[in-house]
Amino acid sequence: MDTLHHHHHHHHPTPPPISSSTSMAKRPCSSSSSQNPRLPPHFSQMDHLLHSFLSFPDSSPPISLDLSLDRLLDSSPSDADQSILIDRAHRLGCLLLRAANRSARKRASIHNSVAWVLPPDLTIKVFSMLDSQSLCYAAATCSMFNKCAMDPLCYANIDLTTVVPKVNNAVVSTMIQRAGKSLQSLKLGIVPGPTGSPGSCQPLVYTIRNSGDVSNFSWNEKRTRQGKESSILTRSCLYPLSGDSGATGTLLRRLHLYNIERMDNASLCVALAACPSLLDLEIVGLHVELRQTLMSVSSHCRFIERLFFESSKTGRDDSLKSPTCFELVNNCPNLSSLSLRGFKLHDYKVRILVKGFRKLKYADFSTSYSITGTFLRNLGNGGGGSLLEDLILRDCMHLKEMEVARFLTAVIAGDFKFLKHLDISNREGLASEGDWYQRSYNSSLIPLQQVLEVRPDICLLAEFPSEGCFLDIDHMIDSDFNSELSLPFQQSGETSDGALVTSSLESSYNSDQGSGNEEYQDSGFVIYEESSDEVDFLVV
Repeated sequence: MDTLHHHHHHHHPTPPPISSSTSMAKRPCSSSSSQNPRLPPHFSQMDHLLHSFLSFPDSSPPISLDLSLDRLLDSSPSDADQSILIDRAHRLGCLLLRAANRSARKRASIHNSVAWVLPPDLTIKVFSMLDSQSLCYAAATCSMFNKCAMDPLCYANIDLTTVVPKVNNAVVSTMIQRAGKSLQSLKLGIVPGPTGSPGSCQPLVYTIRNSGDVSNFSWNEKRTRQGKESSILTRSCLYPLSGDSGATGTLLRRLHLYNIERMDNASLCVALAACPSLLDLEIVGLHVELRQTLMSVSSHCRFIERLFFESSKTGRDDSLKSPTCFELVNNCPNLSSLSLRGFKLHDYKVRILVKGFRKLKYADFSTSYSITGTFLRNLGNGGGGSLLEDLILRDCMHLKEMEVARFLTAVIAGDFKFLKHLDISNREGLASEGDWYQRSYNSSLIPLQQVLEVRPDICLLAEFPSEGCFLDIDHMIDSDFNSELSLPFQQSGETSDGALVTSSLESSYNSDQGSGNEEYQDSGFVIYEESSDEVDFLVV
């Protein structure tokens, strides 16, 4: 002990007087300080211990650590003490690994903040332009990106549509909560993937029951029943819009819902009630009534400009009543685009809508039953209907060739001056005047050529099968009323400048929808959350 003191005094001529007992207690700290003069004086004993532990050279054989632990275990008096030592070693190892990971993330974040050229506000602006899935992946990249990606502006336009069920209520709720009052657009549900050829059309209505046929996706092969249930949107998926005392949905402008099978009338009405600023509503394949939905729209969405509603069961929903039509027209005067596809609509109800909406420019009643075309009479000479630019009457089973001829004659005479696109194509031909079972495929009554000569600016689609391709109508009706998959339609959308455009179609209507030509990308969403010091990934 004296030798050590003399040796110590040799390096430090004027040490403070200390007793031998305190010298023994402080020697590890003093020794560490003398070996590492750069360590701050406020370091705790744990700091010095960790520094000593991490100072072992990399060349030290791992077996030495094993032998040390074995010697400690051998010196323990009982099996219980040995178990405690092993458990503590496990816990300390995990704590050290967690601390190392946290420090690595912290250093990487500091490095990224220096190396990343854009300031946070511009980074947030860029992230706000990403689709929802790309935003989630960006958020999972690093802490700096995660912090920027948590800004509500990044979630102003949420698109969680997939080609197979991949998203559940928790993901929707997380996204909507992150958006808060910044939420402007929300798209949810299942949208069938692209078909093989660019010109072909695909149905928008999709059900889980037929997903194995349409997309070659089998629940039994891909995931358990529990997994299937966890990736299905339920009737409560839109409840977060009513959160924060209804403030979340207040500024929502666009709501698109596709094939959410468990959605019902009551839940949809609650959601619409929370969206008073809605301008664009698109509903496809939901099991909700047309009448109740339109009543909710007219009551709560007075500013709506575009309404697109496609029935999940073609021709079976005849719930719409005249008072509902009048109420919608009176309460929603800004409507300029109306699509009601696959419903049972009578001409007088359609006329109330078309004549009533003074700003109407786009109308689509494809695959609607009971429409004969009489609503078109005297429609284009002023008032509602005269501003029509696009009129889609594709595959309206009861549409009469005589009414189409009257309409086109009015166009030739100068009515419908703004009409740019007309589709009267029908996979079963047009109905004859006397009996709709008598079909017309190339009617001499319809002045197609004259229309094209007088109005060369009009895109006129009149695609009919040859008479030899005529299918039995009774068989067609049976198949429609027993099929969960809607007929292929023409799809329309809006360009960035607001102009309505319509894609051209193939004239083949008998293609097999379940041929397996569709490509389905596995589009999962990664939700990145930082809880305490841990980074968790929720893959759905």
